[in-house]
Parts: sequence; C-alpha cells; structure tokens
Amino acid sequence: MAGALPARGTEAAPLRGKEVAKALLVEFYRRLPEREEGDDPRAWLERFQSAVNAFKKQAAEYYSEGTLQRLLGGPSREARRAAALALGFLGTMASNKLLARRLHDRDERVRALAASALWALWFRADGEDSGQELQRLVRQPDRGKALAGLNTLIDRSPRFAEAYNQRAILSFQARQYEKAISDCETVLALNPYHFGAQVGLAQCLMQLRRHEAALRAFRKTLRIHPTLEGVEETIRALEEALGEGGTRDDKK
Repeated sequence: MAGALPARGTEAAPLRGKEVAKALLVEFYRRLPEREEGDDPRAWLERFQSAVNAFKKQAAEYYSEGTLQRLLGGPSREARRAAALALGFLGTMASNKLLARRLHDRDERVRALAASALWALWFRADGEDSGQELQRLVRQPDRGKALAGLNTLIDRSPRFAEAYNQRAILSFQARQYEKAISDCETVLALNPYHFGAQVGLAQCLMQLRRHEAALRAFRKTLRIHPTLEGVEETIRALEEALGEGGTRDDKK
C-alpha cells in the first residue's frame, strides 16, 4: 500500500520501493525540530534529543544499512541528509567509503552530517565494548592513565584505527611529534579516509618545520575533506612561504 510502512527487511518493486523508502526516511527526518529564536535552550535540547532518539529508533526498525547507503548516494538532498544521520547511528565500516564521498557533496548540511557520521563509525569500528572503552579513555583527565589504556586497547585490537588516532592526539599534545606521526600513518594505512589523522599528520610535520611535507599532507587532507576548516588557508600560507624561499624540509 502506497505510503504504508514496509515490513522490516522487505523490498518492494525496485523503483517504487526506493521512492517509498526515501519518502519515509525524509518524513522521519523532518520531525527533527529546528531551533527558533526565543526557544529556551535547555527545553529545546531536550525536545531535540527526544526527536533524535525517535529518528534513530525508526531508522533502525525500517531500514537496512544497504538501503541507507543507496539513499545516501541519491539525488534527493533531504534523503542524503537523513541517510547520513541514520548511518551515523547505525552504519558500520562498510559505509566508510560512501560517507567519505559525501564530504564532497554540494550540500553543506550533507557534508557536515557525513563528517559526524564518520567519526561515529570510527569510534565503534572495533565493536561496542572497544568503542565504549575508547570513549572512556578520551574523557580520562589523567594523561598517563589515558595513554596506558590506549596502549592496552591497541595491544588487544591492533586494527582499531581510532585508538591509534587518539594516541596520536596525546602524543601531539605532549610535543612528541614523531610518535604522533607514526600513529597517524598507521591510522591512514588502516583507514585512508580518516581526515582527522591526515590533518594531524600535516600539523605534526609543521611543528617539525618539514614544510614541504606538511604542504603535501595538507593537500591530501583536502582531497579527502575539501571543506575542512582552516586547511585551505594553511595551504595558501605554506605555498606563499615556500614560493618566497621559505624553510625547506630538513628531510623528505
């Protein structure tokens, strides 16, 4: 029946099924409230979080990851937005490449939702237990305890890219740039779409005054995430400095 909710896991005729799926997901997405002038911030946040929880539940009940992936690449801007949001809650690393493509989307909101979804995917890539442990370690105020926990997590899950990325952040903050570079390179070997590790690598190279290598790394960042804040400006500054005979790399 047109407009009726499909049974979970079922497919209608190809075109009709796709159109119904798109319409339903967009309908769920449109129920998310927009903040208006004069809204009480706390009351609005509670209302918004309740609507987000309802959206997540509806998406989980009626959509497979494959259907969300198809909608993510479709012509409807609202459907792409809704699919990116849903994949942030429900997607696996099977959606990593497709979400990374949406970082190039012509719609700004799609790009923002895709970036948020990618971070969510990366944190839960090794499973629920590892993801919760990583979240706990990120919130750990004691740097020594956080680092020890990350080392343990990496020993247990050596292909958990986000654990290396978070360890790289700690190394960067401690000005241990070579260690941070090593972890960033490991992240990118495991997940070449990780724009956070790519820009982190570039920032480490900047701190080491390896400006030509940093420029190459920043350019690679833009190839992954063309609108990542501050990267274009940094590239222009480096190009100008190097063009005027600025500091060259001490080593390649």
